[in-house]
Amino acid sequence: MSAAQNPPTENQLKSSENWYTSWFDTPYYHILYKERNYREAQVFMDNITHYLNLPENAKVLDLACGKGRHSIYLNQLGFDVLGADLSENSIAEASKNTNETLHFKVHDMREPFEEKYDAIFNLFTSFGYFENDEDNLTTLKAIKESLSEYGFAVIDFMNVAHVLETLVPEETKTVDEIEFHIKRYLKDGHIYKEIDFEDKGQKFHFTEKVKALTLQDFEQLMEEAGIYLLDIFGDYKLKKFHKTDSERLIMIFK
Repeated sequence: MSAAQNPPTENQLKSSENWYTSWFDTPYYHILYKERNYREAQVFMDNITHYLNLPENAKVLDLACGKGRHSIYLNQLGFDVLGADLSENSIAEASKNTNETLHFKVHDMREPFEEKYDAIFNLFTSFGYFENDEDNLTTLKAIKESLSEYGFAVIDFMNVAHVLETLVPEETKTVDEIEFHIKRYLKDGHIYKEIDFEDKGQKFHFTEKVKALTLQDFEQLMEEAGIYLLDIFGDYKLKKFHKTDSERLIMIFK
């Protein structure tokens, strides 16, 4: 949930019961995370599209695409890409890059698409945000329903065991002269990240909250959704998944 000590500015957006609808729509989210390793992400997309053996001009859905950086790269690889995200601000920004084979739309991932896709990517821990656990199952069903007959889906999630082992409880990061004070902890089966900072004399507080889903949790959800889990990888170079050591939990399914 977002909260400020002064009346919310336009940048803070309308308050919402869902933390992600407010935090992801602020400019501060993009400031804090602008140093993410996008080269590593591109290597992953090279590897995963090669592994899936996607045909040229394959229809690809980038689900929870943010500002569309990965959608743009997938489009450059020769695919017909739709980037979808709940954040109107992010989609407005992403849409500046629209072309004949690259489009963006505001969409709730719990809803299936009428269009069918050869590949659906849900990348960089963009799952498990919902307050209601049932919504995770609903989302998986929606992904399955949006695949073409020969399509594959990919969820790239954190490896919870590794995250908890290496969790930094408190740190301060300075980006664009803003000091972000960050706290991380596990509570009620969720990994929380509390973010406090000041800008232009105003105090801000945001909380990220992601369900600490393990491979076993996903397997159970997928079974319920009638999904077939085909392969599991542990990093962006597609190395084998190790329960404790792997940085990522990458699942290929249909």
